[in-house]
Amino acid sequence: MPTSEAERVPGYPAVRFAVVDPATGEAFDEAPDQQPDELDAVVARAHRAWHGWRADPVARTAALHAAADAVEGAGDDLARLLTREQGKPLAESYAEVARTAARLRYFADLAPRTRRIADGRPVRSEIRWRPLGPVAAIVPWNFPLQLAAAKFAPALAAGNTVVLKPSPFTPLATRLLGSVLATVLPEDVLTVVTGREPLGARLASHPGIRHVTFTGSVSTGRAVAEAAAASLARVTLELGGNDAAVLLDDVEVDRIADRLFWAAFRNCGQVCMAVKRVYAPTRLHAEVVEALAQRAKTVAVGAGLDADTRLGPVNNAPHLARIEQVTQQALGDGARAAAGGHRLDGAGYFFAPTILTDVPPGSPVVTGEQFGPVLPVLPYRSLDEAVDAANSTGFGLGGSVWGTDLDRAEAVAERLECGTAWVNHHAELSLAQPFAGVKDSGVGVAGGPWGLYGNLRPFVVHRPQKG
Repeated sequence: MPTSEAERVPGYPAVRFAVVDPATGEAFDEAPDQQPDELDAVVARAHRAWHGWRADPVARTAALHAAADAVEGAGDDLARLLTREQGKPLAESYAEVARTAARLRYFADLAPRTRRIADGRPVRSEIRWRPLGPVAAIVPWNFPLQLAAAKFAPALAAGNTVVLKPSPFTPLATRLLGSVLATVLPEDVLTVVTGREPLGARLASHPGIRHVTFTGSVSTGRAVAEAAAASLARVTLELGGNDAAVLLDDVEVDRIADRLFWAAFRNCGQVCMAVKRVYAPTRLHAEVVEALAQRAKTVAVGAGLDADTRLGPVNNAPHLARIEQVTQQALGDGARAAAGGHRLDGAGYFFAPTILTDVPPGSPVVTGEQFGPVLPVLPYRSLDEAVDAANSTGFGLGGSVWGTDLDRAEAVAERLECGTAWVNHHAELSLAQPFAGVKDSGVGVAGGPWGLYGNLRPFVVHRPQKG
């Protein structure tokens, strides 16, 4: 494994922790366990590097394009290592690597715009933009590379430096990414640190960090916000979702079943904006359940490195136990598994793709975020009832409406309380669009120009007019 930036810090600890292959449940490598007190040196170096990095936007653009090329050049190694530690099928890992490079390239060409203020006074006023300083990027295990790039690409493009901490469940591909980028970026502009808690808490609260961007659970996000408040650092929090898919009474089930299934089960359901609940009209409910159950029963489940695999394992043992617990609770409360409903026998963290019907509306698998290969399908009698149910949780990341009459479906989508609503598809995002949630799904905006400006602060210059 190439040496990371953090490991060049004098006194870097020899302590390491095991990294497990979720397809086998066995450790296959180790990663350095960076200690919290070592962060002082890391952040200090990021601050020193910031002064040079912020000064030359032309050089930044060139460096970020070179970074995108470097990621593509290392695509095979990155994708295979990502699958090994995360579990997703290799094709999905290649797609994640491609998205990482694309995000670097997109933000490389995005620059803030100076704007004149015309307010009738005999002065010339301009709004310019300045970077914030060192940014802490704390990334979860479901999309380690893609979500890392979603944080560091706009931060670097804006002229900030970044200290990047991946999940201890998936540190290796991110370390490799850091080593790849270190070949084309100036020293200490992007530093990868790996370790178990309280490393993340120490990074979020570090007084030298000026912006904390975090993706993860609501409870941890609140703790991150509280930690960052000590130094009044800016926070951007993406805290998950419980996205509902509302099927209208004119929907053609056979035409949308594949798209709906994969909107829920891609990456083994471990997607913040996956479909996590389906609401179907009563007369179509059984047909929807059967169509989804048939796909759940026949999809190829296996190790991500196997060529035939379409659905990999759950990433880690604690999360597998949680998925099993919420599923068994639903079944105990009267739900029925039309497909799956249990852990698969054998090695690894495999859970059978599960379609639940007859689920009590108050079951945690409906009201919470299961974040796994389990999908409840609930009937509704009136459209108002369906919309109310879709909006009834504390989450508000995304949602979708499925039907033949697109104008009607869009009108229903307008009623969903979420940051993004789709019609007849789900969780498809452009690099140029904003990504944000409402309610407990987050604070701040990522994506597009909004992601760039989230890493900048306005700076106003006044001067007299000539003459």
